[in-house]
Amino acid sequence: MHEAVTQMLQKYPLDRLEDYTKALREIIQEVALLGLWRSKFFDKAAFYGETALRILYGLDRFSENLDFTLLRPMDDFDLGSFGSSLEKELQGFGFELHLEQKNRAVKSPVQSAFLKADTFSQMLVIEIGEKILRQVPKGRMIKIKLEVDTTPPGDFSTETKYLLAPVPFPVRVLTLPDLFAGKMHAVLYRRWKTRVKGRDWYDLVWYISHHPGLHLGHLEQRMRQTGDWDGTEELTEVAFFNALHTAIDTLDIDKAREEVSPFIKDPGVISIWSKEFFHDIVSRIKLV
Repeated sequence: MHEAVTQMLQKYPLDRLEDYTKALREIIQEVALLGLWRSKFFDKAAFYGETALRILYGLDRFSENLDFTLLRPMDDFDLGSFGSSLEKELQGFGFELHLEQKNRAVKSPVQSAFLKADTFSQMLVIEIGEKILRQVPKGRMIKIKLEVDTTPPGDFSTETKYLLAPVPFPVRVLTLPDLFAGKMHAVLYRRWKTRVKGRDWYDLVWYISHHPGLHLGHLEQRMRQTGDWDGTEELTEVAFFNALHTAIDTLDIDKAREEVSPFIKDPGVISIWSKEFFHDIVSRIKLV
């Protein structure tokens, strides 16, 4: 096993197959970020979303996808062009994954691709014990989704953060107030059929607890892009909080808890959730 991978594994409790699976996915995510940096990807794009929050700011829950936004709209951007760089970087640390670009039936401004490989073979790379290795279901695939918004809403800022593993390298990421604005847009308007994405509400609590500043201007741009704010006037503080309290009033708390539970270490932390709880804590959001 590569020495850097050995060191990265040391921060994880490794008792069950699920522990190794989580560690493997997260290590591959960070190696993929290194590959993107080496290929100058961050000259054009910035990291955002839940995994950015976990890797760079310490969000305490598991997150699956790698989400990015271009710094400006680009009609000719091609996520697939970074495939060879990603694959080469991963191979340098012993992993054999292939980038498979997703071709949508309906044209979308969001480009998607998956890093894919057989889970069993990648588990061999991190040298898990034979007892746990036998528990890996035959044919199970590891898939890490990458998405890039090629027509980003405006009025956001980025900063550079540094990762130290697998080697020290920089990552361009949206600033925390803009990250919070993106999450708030999901809280207010994510349409997930009849399901409730409790992860959005968990992240909302994390932001309010750790970084309560929210960039209202970027939220407005996101709302305009999706047609959720089409007035000629600017989004006001009053209008924002009215929308947020309405979203809380219609939230199915039980479904929210059920959805987020597999992604957190201690489900007990969400036992306090109620509409009264959310109505109270959102008053601590600081608009910037």
